[in-house]
Amino acid sequence: MNDAAPAPTPTPAPRRARVRAPELVGKGGWLNTGGQVLTLADLRGKCVVLDFWTFCCVNCLHVLDELRELEEKHRDTLVVIGVHSPKFVHEADHAAVVDAVERYQVHHPVLDDPELATWKQYAVRAWPTLVVIDPEGYVVAQHAGEGHVHAIARLVAELEAEHAAKGTLRRGDGPYVAPEPVAGDLRFPGKAVALPDGRLLVSDSTRHQLVEFAADGESVLRRIGGAGEFNEPQGLALLPDGRVAVADTVNHRIRAYDPVSGAIETLAGTGRQWWQGSPTEGRAREVDLSSPWDVAWWDGKLWIAMAGVHQLWTYDPADDTVRKAAGTTNEGLVDGPAHEAWFAQPSGLAVAEDRLWIADSETSALRWIDRDGVVRTAVGTGLFDFGHRDGAAGQALLQHPLGVTVLPDGSVAVSDTYNHALRRYDPATGEVTTLATDLREPSDALVVDGDVVVVESARHRLTRLRLPEEAVRVEAVAHRTQRAATDVAGGALRLDVVFEPPAGQKLDERYGPSTRLLVSATPPELLRSGAGTDAALSRELEIDPAVGEGVLHVSAMAASCDDDPENPYPACHVHQQDWGVPVRVTPDGAERLPLVLAGLA
Repeated sequence: MNDAAPAPTPTPAPRRARVRAPELVGKGGWLNTGGQVLTLADLRGKCVVLDFWTFCCVNCLHVLDELRELEEKHRDTLVVIGVHSPKFVHEADHAAVVDAVERYQVHHPVLDDPELATWKQYAVRAWPTLVVIDPEGYVVAQHAGEGHVHAIARLVAELEAEHAAKGTLRRGDGPYVAPEPVAGDLRFPGKAVALPDGRLLVSDSTRHQLVEFAADGESVLRRIGGAGEFNEPQGLALLPDGRVAVADTVNHRIRAYDPVSGAIETLAGTGRQWWQGSPTEGRAREVDLSSPWDVAWWDGKLWIAMAGVHQLWTYDPADDTVRKAAGTTNEGLVDGPAHEAWFAQPSGLAVAEDRLWIADSETSALRWIDRDGVVRTAVGTGLFDFGHRDGAAGQALLQHPLGVTVLPDGSVAVSDTYNHALRRYDPATGEVTTLATDLREPSDALVVDGDVVVVESARHRLTRLRLPEEAVRVEAVAHRTQRAATDVAGGALRLDVVFEPPAGQKLDERYGPSTRLLVSATPPELLRSGAGTDAALSRELEIDPAVGEGVLHVSAMAASCDDDPENPYPACHVHQQDWGVPVRVTPDGAERLPLVLAGLA
């Protein structure tokens, strides 16, 4: 006789929409797998998160950091696969992807997909996008933008329980194989500054250090900090008191380093990343920042290139405060008064007497802000046009510049990172020329004794150049992002942003609408109607067929909170994503444009 208690009836698994996941293919092959070619069959039995990213994208870098804790917590059941999907031509270079995987310490397999084959198969439209595949090989969720890891963590826990009960979960090590470490004085250095006595200080970003060199730029004098002190530091700037301000990028802080005493302290930031709705001014160490990439002392304040939110901020030591100075958080190229201007990952700053120069990397632009708070563009046209073309500034092209330097004659040197070149813009003539080529991802430069010292980030060194009397002649090239345009019908076009609150959450409408949709176009004439801001995530647009083609700029935000009536202080989350959708008017084009913020289209 068996008198054991009957087994409890298992809780029914949640019902989810499921779509068979397309195979993972990419012409560039696999990294971090020890040479193994992975297929979805190899991943069967595991929860899989596909991270569609590109290494120019600061939001993608945020997601890499967000995923680290999730990967560690579920390392025997979860496999994260990076699908590298390039925006810029340089990002389709396999060697550059190899560098980026090391530079940003990506500790999971990466598929190099230079022709966007897998991107197209999964109908991805934005960087970053996360796709969740269950252990049986079905797509169960898609999220665009950053800040979704809390929802994915809950889904992964549910999938683990569901498939453990079904017997379809496979535990054990994943396919990640770590590459061999590489020695050298520097590893992917970011920025540099000359100290008053001639020494050079360099941010050694991947090793989370500052490195002090003798004036020759080759002899290492000392190393400062490390992973416990800095996290991928970038920009450096001399302060009036002799200290050096440090953009401690992944720590979301501004630090101060004293070259005399060696002391390091925090000037601004809490260590938490800024999110929509957070304060944009206040006591410096009580306000969140977002991936500060460069710093410069100008007009009595420390200016901060806040790449993570496409803005400029300032730190004022007189009252120990920070505040937003320019930009709206919308990503793009819009000039005008500082509070209306749009930037796209400002990553380099340089001071001239009457203006602050800005390397605006994602728009491949050189821009400036004057003392009256007006933003203007010298070189660059927007998010989708880039290349290497000299000549009149209005038609010249750069490719994702990260640094800018004022030269002794008042002209400006641009570290034209993805063109592997040092370019020059002359405000007096409006001409763009090339000073040097055959650099490897230059990210900064500084003038030392009449020479230019370039930070060659991907060659892991400082390179000293004589300023040439004549510009280097290069063959002109121009590119547009290789994402295929979406065919749409002229006239009425319904825009639907898909957002489903994560399980256990609901839209947060306690203080008014919980969603926002902003739509614009380049050129503006593409939209006869439908531009502007509203709360609804669906909108009727009217496309002018006479314009023919352009880019729809869509920015969506949704706020959700834990759906727990017993908790008076539920945890809340903001979901936000910007899309730039190239469109082309055709007779049989689509009449609906779905964009997934969270859920399945």
